[in-house]
Amino acid sequence: MLKQVAAGIAGQFGSSCEVVVHDLSRHPDHTIVAIENGHVSGRKVGDGASHVVIEQMETNDPEPKDHLCYLTKTPDGKILKSSTVYIRNSKGKVSGILAINYDISKLLMVEGAVRDLISTQSPPQAEPERIVNVNDLLEDLIQQSVGLVGKPVALMNKDDKVKAIQFLNQNGAFLVTKSGDKIARYFGISKYTLYSYIDAKQ
Repeated sequence: MLKQVAAGIAGQFGSSCEVVVHDLSRHPDHTIVAIENGHVSGRKVGDGASHVVIEQMETNDPEPKDHLCYLTKTPDGKILKSSTVYIRNSKGKVSGILAINYDISKLLMVEGAVRDLISTQSPPQAEPERIVNVNDLLEDLIQQSVGLVGKPVALMNKDDKVKAIQFLNQNGAFLVTKSGDKIARYFGISKYTLYSYIDAKQ
């Protein structure tokens, strides 16, 4: 049904409207089961989760609120007006996400003439959220963890690395396939040490 809905929305609003169906029962690397106008963000069926999907899979929030009419940004600089709708199964559990991303890059050039069409309901954002593939998301999370500590890895002590790795764990980094290997290499520690840092008390 969601695939049919996605096709209908995309058909109504044209080639600038990307509609994505995520299946949360799948591995984070392969949550996209249907996508219309994937050229908007450069994604395809079989690609991995975006940040909002990773967040739901990590927290398993039983009552997430739909996020409507906010701005996102693709890696190649397109500005999108986006909405995220959480889909529940017959038992009321969140099992999927329907995401709508409309490319408003060209419309922004004539915003005065189409203000009602591209206006957003959310508070102004300093910087649009980015739509990224799952591997890019892992790299972003690693860089955020380093920024949180405030010093390069070469200068980090054990407590610094524990802080960074626990941040990664809390933000779903370890849901990504083989992320443990990459994170361990990045911080110059063994896999055993990595998992002991996850469980360490700060």
